[in-house]
Amino acid sequence: MNSPKEKLIPVTLLTGFLGSGKTTLLNHILKNKHGKRIAVIENEFGDIDIDSDLLIGKSDEIFEMKNGCICCSVRSDLIETLNRLMNRKDKFDYVVIEGTGLASPGPVAQAFLLEHEINQSLFLDGIITLIDSKNAWNHLKDAEVAWEQIAFSHVLLLNKSDLVSHDKLKNLEDHVRGINPTAKLFNTKNAKIEINHLLNIGGFDLSNANLSDNEFLDHKLHDNHHEHESDITSASIACSGTMDLDKFNNWLRMLLIMEGMDVFRAKGILNPKSSDKRYIFQSVYMLFEGRFEDSWGNRPRENKMVFIGRNLNKERLEKGIQSCVEP
Repeated sequence: MNSPKEKLIPVTLLTGFLGSGKTTLLNHILKNKHGKRIAVIENEFGDIDIDSDLLIGKSDEIFEMKNGCICCSVRSDLIETLNRLMNRKDKFDYVVIEGTGLASPGPVAQAFLLEHEINQSLFLDGIITLIDSKNAWNHLKDAEVAWEQIAFSHVLLLNKSDLVSHDKLKNLEDHVRGINPTAKLFNTKNAKIEINHLLNIGGFDLSNANLSDNEFLDHKLHDNHHEHESDITSASIACSGTMDLDKFNNWLRMLLIMEGMDVFRAKGILNPKSSDKRYIFQSVYMLFEGRFEDSWGNRPRENKMVFIGRNLNKERLEKGIQSCVEP
């Protein structure tokens, strides 16, 4: 997660359960007058489902588009496809991957962070997840992957929001916030949203690690009308005092070694001892990155963290963090 990004091409991973509106959003992105040359990768089974008005021909499963974009159907290995696209990188300056509705985005995100041949040319800018507001409760009840798609995301779109009542939509918003309080949340109809909320969002950029107060509210995960339980949730922790960074880094490293595949994402802002600067960190699975940022200025000095994953024990997390804090 440390590669300089100035000369790298950003990638957005578009995910969401079956029928959530991913292809509708993809067509919306391609028709938008944003001036970007976008390479689109469809990682779905079946035929390409891009709007036929945008297509002008194909070769070797790469579809040319009238607006200067290209579209590729992935029928084998995603990394191999990305490498093929990089051979023609002069023809595009952004990549959007539409993931399969039945897969977690976690392994794809990990590939961008670990695969040397990819992260020398591309970087993952963000993960966008669409949620079918009308059928979300059934998806959450029946498919664990629907929870994982929400958990890994930087932007969540409650699509088809016009098909449910205000109270049901608010209930869904609260529930989604309980799974992932760090993502930006939007209600959409026909997957329409301003393009600047989707591209170049810096989802994995440490400079964007500021945590809002909303991420530290208690979120209700259950109600009287639906049965939707999962081991996937979030834990928000805030504490005063100064943090011993050596102790904290060792503690977090051990946590990720022992439970890394269950800690999907984590990020936080720390008040380190012997420094006037904020220390910010983030992790994806077992990959960890941290650095000093700007000074605190007039902001209150405190330690704030959010963990998202499976079988999180908030009490044990708090105990481990407190062992690294000096009063």
